[in-house]
Amino acid sequence: MSTRNPTTRPATGRGVPPLESGDRLTRAEFERRYEAMPDVKKAELIEGEVYMPSPVSLDYHAEPHSDVVTWLGVYKASTAGVGSGDNATVRLAPDNEPQPDALLYVRPEFGGRVRVTKKKRYLRRAPEFVFEVAASSASIDLGKKLTAYRRNKVSEYAVWRVYDDVIDWFVYRAGGFDPLAPDPADGLFKSTVFPGLWLDPTALMRGDLPAVLATLSRGLASPEHAAFVQLLASRRTTP
Repeated sequence: MSTRNPTTRPATGRGVPPLESGDRLTRAEFERRYEAMPDVKKAELIEGEVYMPSPVSLDYHAEPHSDVVTWLGVYKASTAGVGSGDNATVRLAPDNEPQPDALLYVRPEFGGRVRVTKKKRYLRRAPEFVFEVAASSASIDLGKKLTAYRRNKVSEYAVWRVYDDVIDWFVYRAGGFDPLAPDPADGLFKSTVFPGLWLDPTALMRGDLPAVLATLSRGLASPEHAAFVQLLASRRTTP
């Protein structure tokens, strides 16, 4: 936690104190300072505390992140009624405003629970699926951030611990997160919220994107995915 008096810090040029990691702020004050610092590309408010990650490496974050976004983007392209996001600001609660590395959600007009704020176009409420790529941030992603996502009822939460070559996948049930194990028959993660969202964790962790997408194609060809697409279509309303 920052020990400096925020009233004595240098202003951002707009008369607004800068964000610093460790600050404890309200969400309104967090947004005010963040918006006054356009050079800052990522800052999060987690359980009332500001987190500003250090620059990311290509091997341990940027490229894994890109592969995850590609995987989710293909699912979105094949599933009408589903939206996705990359580092989208999410207003979870008054003390939580994360920017997940990647997420999937059901669009509101298809029965989804999230909303998009009119002025700033932020997501509001918990998306159904969040994926974090964790290198140096693993203790946060599996600590305070996991707590925040659980308290706000994110339906599924996955964390790729790239240093450890491990993917942790959690499902929200009865007020808590239960680990989701890969299917013992084929070793694949299979989402319980987005039918057909299949992941070969071994292929993802070795950087074999074609194999990841081939596995996803099998999921998209499953009867479960077809039924999910029909269900979403039946829920569609005029926005």
